Amino acid sequence: MERNDAVMPLVAIFCAAIMWIILLFLFNKETAPEPVVVDPAVVANISKEYPTVGKAVFAANCAGCHGLQGQGGAGPKLAANEDITRDPVYVHSTVVKGKGAMPAFGDKLKENEIYAVANYVLHSWGNNIEEPLTPATVAAGQSKIDPEVLKNRSRFVPEDLKLPEIFLATFIMVLLTYGLIGLYSVWTEGLELHPGIHKVRSTPIAMLAMVITLALTALFSLLFVRQMVQDYAGWGASEPVMPNVTAEGFYAAMILLLLALATGLYKKFFMDGEVLVEDASGEFPW
Repeated sequence: MERNDAVMPLVAIFCAAIMWIILLFLFNKETAPEPVVVDPAVVANISKEYPTVGKAVFAANCAGCHGLQGQGGAGPKLAANEDITRDPVYVHSTVVKGKGAMPAFGDKLKENEIYAVANYVLHSWGNNIEEPLTPATVAAGQSKIDPEVLKNRSRFVPEDLKLPEIFLATFIMVLLTYGLIGLYSVWTEGLELHPGIHKVRSTPIAMLAMVITLALTALFSLLFVRQMVQDYAGWGASEPVMPNVTAEGFYAAMILLLLALATGLYKKFFMDGEVLVEDASGEFPW
């Protein structure tokens, strides 16, 4: 009896892919950098303020982690750091938004203080850039991809999920679930359904695939537990470290996918099957 529903899972996955592209487009709009307002008064004062104001702000807010001479400590070394002189705009975005265990100072410091401390770092301890960092430099740098934007896009999650994103994500999950179950059904039962009990016999290749799948499941389970322990310890430290949510999610997803694969291999190659056909015009692939 030929199946009339074998193509539907592929259609569902294709629709889910289209929705996924739309979802990424919405997410990328959410993570786009905000426009920078250029204040002429700030630009005029930057060059004369950073040696004094910048030094004071650094000593009060940054020296505890980076060292009074930028030698590093709990925070990265800033002295003679080519990475920050190569991309001065990144220094500004890090001060404003924070990074890792470093808090954001965008709401704690005035605008002139942010540029002062950024320029103090960029002109001290062997660091030097030709022109002081100004709002115009930051605005020009927005034509490039901000590392913080890349970090957000790598998570594919903006800070605030809105109704369109929730709607699309829900339908993507429903369509993918239907499509994967349908493809699995076609794989295990074939394009033709034959009512009755079907005896199966495992092969050496199937046995090897099952062993590898279970071994990988155990490996990712260990990695997941280790990551959770590390994140818990970092979160409870005297200077908390943000948990690596991306790694946690990846390990958890791999565990679920490998368990699903193991289940599919067991049904396909190790478990006797039975096909019951009540209605030859049925539209469901199971």
